[in-house]
Amino acid sequence: MSDAEGAASSERLNTFEKLSSRPPNGATLADHRTPPARSGHRCVADNANLYVFGGYNPDYDESGGSENEDYPLFRELWRYHFATGCWQQIQTKGYMPTELASMSAVLHGNNLLVFGGTGIPFGENNGNDVHVCNVNYKRWSLLNCRGKKPKRTYGQAMVIINGFLYVFGGTTGYIYSTDLHRLDLSTHEWIHLKPNNPPDDMPEERYRHEIAQDGQRIYILGGGTSWTSYPLDKIHAYSLETNSWEEITTKPHEKIGYPAPRRCHSCVQIHNGN
Repeated sequence: MSDAEGAASSERLNTFEKLSSRPPNGATLADHRTPPARSGHRCVADNANLYVFGGYNPDYDESGGSENEDYPLFRELWRYHFATGCWQQIQTKGYMPTELASMSAVLHGNNLLVFGGTGIPFGENNGNDVHVCNVNYKRWSLLNCRGKKPKRTYGQAMVIINGFLYVFGGTTGYIYSTDLHRLDLSTHEWIHLKPNNPPDDMPEERYRHEIAQDGQRIYILGGGTSWTSYPLDKIHAYSLETNSWEEITTKPHEKIGYPAPRRCHSCVQIHNGN
């Protein structure tokens, strides 16, 4: 790639663009529906579609009023098709989870994996099951797992590396976690990983953080508790090879310094490192 091509690619990467939506073929503008405003939902994407699952909105009218049986939660799955700009609420079969706020989600091939989250009442109705929705067949199923399941939490983050699902952190609503669990997606067995670090050399307990990975390490980005958000001048990385955490000092942007401390944010990894 030439310097000019690299600069153009970087410029596109750092440019926000509002995507328009249009009715599907055969639908009128009056019948066109888009997802209501929400928080606590999760988004995943492949090359063709963006999927939006769950979420919460306390505003009765914004959340659908009497038509939303799960108010103030959204027990629904939406799909946005990039090429056509069309939103569609996917009508699925099987049992959709009821823990619909601050769960974690990842797309693995055609399967949407959803773990944890909280329902009503918040912080008391938490989940620790793995629900799978095949987005092609539009069917939900519950993954029958064995081993030591993670506690019932919400606000955790997860990532898939080499056939293993890693889940870090989260909260019960009262206690914040620094636990790291791994699920073998071929045997469906959970393991509670015990990193080779002394207790004072572990990441701080947190929820609503994000995760990135390069195939060798898992990087924890931000997060916090109800009373604090963690800065990004240092980040924690878990080494799959050594089963240990390390703290990495980051470099500030030459003009604006470090990103502000944050939790409840979202991150997208462009290249997965595998």
